[in-house]
Amino acid sequence: MLAESRLYRRVTWRLIPFLFLCYIFAYVDRVNVGFAKLQMQSDLGLSDAVYGTGAGIFFIGYFFFEIPCNLALQKIGAKYWLGPIMIVWGLVSACTMLVRNEAEFYLVRFVLGLVESGFFPGVILYLTFWFTSKYRAKMVAAFMTAIPLSGVLGGPVSGWLLARMSSVGGLRGWQWLYLVEAVPSLIAGVIAMFFLSDSPMKAKWLSVEERDLLLRRLDEDEAGKKSIGGHHKLGDALRNPKVWLFSLIYFGVVMGNYGLQFWLPQIIKDTLTKDPWHIGLLTMIPWGATAIVMVIVGHHSDVTGERCWHVALSALAGGVGLALSSIPGISGIFGLAALTLATCGIISASSTFWSLPTAYLSGSAAAGGIALINSIGNLGGFFSPWLVGVIHQATHQMTPALLTLAGTCVMSTVITVAFFRRRRT
Repeated sequence: MLAESRLYRRVTWRLIPFLFLCYIFAYVDRVNVGFAKLQMQSDLGLSDAVYGTGAGIFFIGYFFFEIPCNLALQKIGAKYWLGPIMIVWGLVSACTMLVRNEAEFYLVRFVLGLVESGFFPGVILYLTFWFTSKYRAKMVAAFMTAIPLSGVLGGPVSGWLLARMSSVGGLRGWQWLYLVEAVPSLIAGVIAMFFLSDSPMKAKWLSVEERDLLLRRLDEDEAGKKSIGGHHKLGDALRNPKVWLFSLIYFGVVMGNYGLQFWLPQIIKDTLTKDPWHIGLLTMIPWGATAIVMVIVGHHSDVTGERCWHVALSALAGGVGLALSSIPGISGIFGLAALTLATCGIISASSTFWSLPTAYLSGSAAAGGIALINSIGNLGGFFSPWLVGVIHQATHQMTPALLTLAGTCVMSTVITVAFFRRRRT
């Protein structure tokens, strides 16, 4: 057992830090539009509704191409699939600096979602090639710590670029933001094609004995899924009601997540400060706290083997935080504290959530089922910023929008407890 623990530690340190960095770059390129909005919206004359639609349309491209992308990863392999994806999304993200009107904004966001659709579900699937269910929640949580840390790192950088780079070289700050923040993705994509191994079988950095042990544990894990009714064909996953329930759970959490991601800088601007640099620094508070909390929640879930209540209570905390932040007249400091609670809960639920479907699905069902869940769930990434934009433009208030997002988190809590509370993984 000691040798096995050392082996899994070695695999973890080989894969997770690099994938973690790649996801930081991906997430910054996905959500930096929230900071760019502080200048880009007025420069291009975009309404709140147009901004919300453009921010969210990313997930329409994401939705249509995610399943075929995940199936392609199984055939092509991670290194020659994830690497080129990162290079192309970096180029597309940089092209956002050239946007001049509403139509071009919609187009570049759609294409960015299309390109990036193969990355996150691909990594979730890729981790199942290496880690058994016993380790998976902790590994996914470690990987997804990139989400809050992208806010911790990306917020100040974005704020500084907006505040200090406007008119440098004839470009506005928001244009520099898209250009500078795309470069790390390009570099990481090239490195991935040399660094990643497609599976333990192809990992030259492992000994024969280490490969055999990893493969044996994975086979045992798959056998356990079969014994409890695991599905092994893509069609079975699509017909499995649990896949659709998982999709609804994830949809509710994603609604809250991207409502925060795309509008948090604007909320801080409206309640605390209008200085982009200070806004960037303040966004470090919720994301920094979340980076700590989500790892604790994921680790505790793995230690106890309990998944349902970790997901459900985290989603509930997210809903409570959003509801508290919506109270009319709440002070900026208390509002930021409430949003910090919301962010901690929502991201913890998102990361621990993936231990549920990967425990029920295997084989082709895992490839298609994970992608389907992520595709449908991430439609919340379209509806939430769009809905917030429409409501904010119509009412000039955030209260109704934040309460709506809180309701979707509560929905996720109810479904999780109602259908998945009896099982440990």
